[in-house]
Amino acid sequence: MVKELIAARQSVGMNASRLAAEIDLKPSAVSKIEKGTQGLTVRNIKAYARVTGLSKTKTDELLLLAANDDTYDDWLVEFRADMPDWFALYPELEQDAVQIWTYSSELVEGLFQTPDYAEAIVRAGLPDISSEELERSVQLRTRRQLLLGKAHPPTLRLVLNEAVVRRQVGGEAVMAEQIRHLLELSEREHISIQVLPFSAGAHPGMKTGFTLLRFPEGFDDMDCVYLENNNGGVWQEVLEHVAEYSATFERQRSMALSPQETSALLASLIQNLRER
Repeated sequence: MVKELIAARQSVGMNASRLAAEIDLKPSAVSKIEKGTQGLTVRNIKAYARVTGLSKTKTDELLLLAANDDTYDDWLVEFRADMPDWFALYPELEQDAVQIWTYSSELVEGLFQTPDYAEAIVRAGLPDISSEELERSVQLRTRRQLLLGKAHPPTLRLVLNEAVVRRQVGGEAVMAEQIRHLLELSEREHISIQVLPFSAGAHPGMKTGFTLLRFPEGFDDMDCVYLENNNGGVWQEVLEHVAEYSATFERQRSMALSPQETSALLASLIQNLRER
């Protein structure tokens, strides 16, 4: 598979440095890809294909080979048909990230959702969804969460608007279970959860929630920001824009409750729901 990508590059007269510039990677990253010391991502295969003019048939063949590689997550293949085209790239990149920073303004992000909470969210957005489609949607979120249990999981930083933990999605029991799940996740060494309280007032991320994906050394020029709306996903990949979102997230973290204060708040919310 790597040999075919090298051949495609050479067929259009490109050296590795020029290709690196064309697909917005460092030359060292392209070198690692072509030496086989760095696993191929869907994003990189598609980038090679775009620049070298590979046919869709050949590109799909290479993607299928990547999907069958032992290092590739089987669930991505299994659920690809269930994902809208605009979302399919996100979980693939999520698997390769070493850091995931998320600000959620309205709902618990999919990586942290319980099945019942996920079902309530999907039903609210798609009231006419079939039972089968609903089940597959919830399963997709569950499979994504396998990322959290990997031997070397990414570092996750989650900032939640206080509205997220106070809005009763699915009812009191479902919400209590969801908050308890957040509390348990916050105890993991690689996960940090903070609530941005109403009392913080105006903050720099009030326009929308977002997720910042950071990649390993040598691939850090792949760092990107993902935003989502009713019409699909939007990517921010220009270095300066990624830096702006990074600064915004750090400011939100500084305004949020500490992880310890957040845990105390979540515990109190669970207790309040129990007493009702």
